[in-house]
This record gives sequence, C-alpha cells and structure tokens, in this order.
Amino acid sequence: MNRKKIVIIEDEPDILEVLSYNLKREGFIVLTAFDGDAGLSLVKKEKPDLVLLDLMLPGTDGIKICSSIKNDSDLHNTLVIMVTAKGEESDVVLGLGVGADDYVSKPFSPKELVARVKAVLRRGTLLELSPEKEKVEYGDLIIDVAKHKILVKGEEIKLTATEFKILHYLASSSGRVFSREQLLNKALGDATIVVDRNIDVHIRGIRKKLGIQPSVIETIRGVGYRFKE
Repeated sequence: MNRKKIVIIEDEPDILEVLSYNLKREGFIVLTAFDGDAGLSLVKKEKPDLVLLDLMLPGTDGIKICSSIKNDSDLHNTLVIMVTAKGEESDVVLGLGVGADDYVSKPFSPKELVARVKAVLRRGTLLELSPEKEKVEYGDLIIDVAKHKILVKGEEIKLTATEFKILHYLASSSGRVFSREQLLNKALGDATIVVDRNIDVHIRGIRKKLGIQPSVIETIRGVGYRFKE
C-alpha cells in the first residue's frame, strides 16, 4: 500500500497535535513544522503528496510558501490545503490565486479536515490519470469537449464559448474552489477580455441555461466558485 505523505505547517501546538493525530490514525505519514521557513525546507526535502498550510506563520507566511511550492519544478504537483482563520477571505483569494488546491477555515472539526484531505488527494489522483478531461459526466450533465457539446438529460444546451470554457474548467476539478482571478487567467486565458466581476454574469448565464436545480456550480462567498464534488 502506498501511504500518502503529508506535511503540516502550523504554529499553534494544540492544532498541530490534533491534525497530526487524526491524519496518522487514517494511515497517513505525517511530518510537521512550527514555522514557515522550517516548513518550506521540510517540503523541499520530503516532497510530500500534500501540505496543510496555515496562512499566518512566523517567518515566511503561507502565501509565499504556497507560491514557492507551486513555482518549483520539483514540487508544483504537490497539493496544498490552506488553513485560515475566520474572516481571512482576502487571504483565501490570494492563496487560491497562487495555486492552492483548497482551504479550510478555523474552527473546524478533525472529521471535516480529514474528509477534505482525502477529497483533495482523490482529485489529484484523478487529474494525473486524466489531465485533459475531454469528457466530463455529472448526473444528467455531459460536457463533451471533442464535440464541443453540453447535454442535459440528453438535450443539447447552447453556451457561449466563454461559458463553455468556464464550465469545463470548473467541472474538470470538481470540489476545488476557484477565485474569479483564477477563472479569468486559467479558464479563459490572457487573450479573453473579461473583467473580474463579469465572471459572475457568466456563471449566472451558465446556471440559467443548464436549468439544473440545485445548481452544479456553488458560490463560495467572498472567494469564488466550485463545481459540486
């Protein structure tokens, strides 16, 4: 059995102990660090599958650590879950913007945290097996990139090119939260002229045209959007 390796970077001893205990109990290999500099060094040395990263750390902060991981050719596939204090929405957006894969807000239950870790690891494995995701199926919804078709209950739905790109990008990483900036930069690309808040308009258009209730696209208040897992 290939046990997944997790590095926890957290400066609060009580939280670190709880996280470490619960993840070890689930069979993960767990390594820990109390500050940003030591944490980043540990990540570079151990090359873990996932990093649980507190944003507010002594030394190098979580945003800079996440950016360093995602811009390192040896580490860029390392999954990162940010751990944030309640009310740090701007930091969440920044973290997602530099490549974090998910976030969890304090206070959280150990059960919730373990579930999020497993979900992110599962998504990472699926993306490695099928990085292009040319066909996404979710219940009655089918997104067929090769044919450039959207089907709901077998009926074709007409989306604009921009709406199609946004929906496909979100659906290819179901469960992952994306900020508006990420959707602008990664889903649409630099060549597409769309201002930040226009993303909201496109999301409303997609939801209306799909007609799926409740919507498969969830709004994460103050942060962005995600496709239901």
